[in-house]
Amino acid sequence: QVQLVESGRGLVQPGGSLRLSCAASTSIFNIITLGWYRQAPGKERELVAISTGRGTTDYADSVKGRFTVSRDYIKNTVYLQMNSLKPEDTATYYCNAPLRTGEDYWGQGTQVTVSS
Repeated sequence: QVQLVESGRGLVQPGGSLRLSCAASTSIFNIITLGWYRQAPGKERELVAISTGRGTTDYADSVKGRFTVSRDYIKNTVYLQMNSLKPEDTATYYCNAPLRTGEDYWGQGTQVTVSS
């Protein structure tokens, strides 16, 4: 079983930055894909960014050029650096780790609010 714990919640002004962290309870060397999702009130959960074990990343069009996902293999943590934040980025952000076994793990979510 894998536990994912997100941190970094906050209230920021438009144009500001925030970094989210997702700490895994196991080595992330064996987790091929680590993803960040978000869900705004009344909307479906959407993929924001993914990081693969091969070093590739991918982003939703709405965050390209503003968000960066990265891994720290020593700390077993995946980060989401968010710059130039917009009010529409307001959501609960979740970390996701789908395993080869078919198990799918989620963090508890962390709130990001972008408002002046």
